[in-house]
Amino acid sequence: MELHEEIRKLENVRKDGTNKVFTMYLNTDPSDPEQQGGEWKIHLKNGLRNFEQYLAEDDNKEELKNFQLVKQKVEKYVRGNEQNFQKGMILFATADETVWFAIRVQMRLKTEFYWENTPVTEQFKQLYASFPKSGVILVQQDQVKVVEAEIGDILDTAYYELDIETDHWRQFTGPHKADASMGKGGKSLKQDEFQDRYEANKQRWYKSIAPKLDKRAKDKGWEEIYIIGESDASQEIRAQMNKPVDKVIQKNMLEHEESKVLEEVFG
Repeated sequence: MELHEEIRKLENVRKDGTNKVFTMYLNTDPSDPEQQGGEWKIHLKNGLRNFEQYLAEDDNKEELKNFQLVKQKVEKYVRGNEQNFQKGMILFATADETVWFAIRVQMRLKTEFYWENTPVTEQFKQLYASFPKSGVILVQQDQVKVVEAEIGDILDTAYYELDIETDHWRQFTGPHKADASMGKGGKSLKQDEFQDRYEANKQRWYKSIAPKLDKRAKDKGWEEIYIIGESDASQEIRAQMNKPVDKVIQKNMLEHEESKVLEEVFG
């Protein structure tokens, strides 16, 4: 299910009586100066214990039992995923398991805990509004790389490389690097000769890949589109696409790590 649909689903949850919803936003960012000693463990322990103590003092045995069931599920999930933590964790849960949603995110969160009749989705919504599902298109002459991301997480990566002898864009999925020893387009072609050919054909080349990018944007549900590349290439791709482009960044980053690309786009 798409994240925006999950948020909408959570917003419609209403619980009564003792079967409340636990909401957790946990900052686990190791680069945070306040997290150098793994303080998130203390925050988590204290957050869970505070609810447990309050319910015990309130002498609400049924609600306390429900909370303790949720606490066990939360602690089990945290233990099982501790080695794969990123910068934050968002979690919603009920004792009867009608609500269970947990996600590790690459964005820093403000640590918060709630035990209420409804999920507290404000921080989740703010995060998604800042980093919606996006397609980042990196272009460098006869190579195009697409990075799909959502709330700072990389969902998918695709590569396209032009065979300049056939004018056909070949698609690769997963990690891929052009064979530099073969030269541009995988063919032994002198740089000057390639440059002349590029200048003469770039409009036609980008026009042929634009429908593939438009289709990917539609099929994957991109809410924002960014293009990164040198001026002529990035502007030409933008002109050939039907989908509106939110921003063009005139910088060559095709060989950069995806995380660095996302930092450039989203700061």
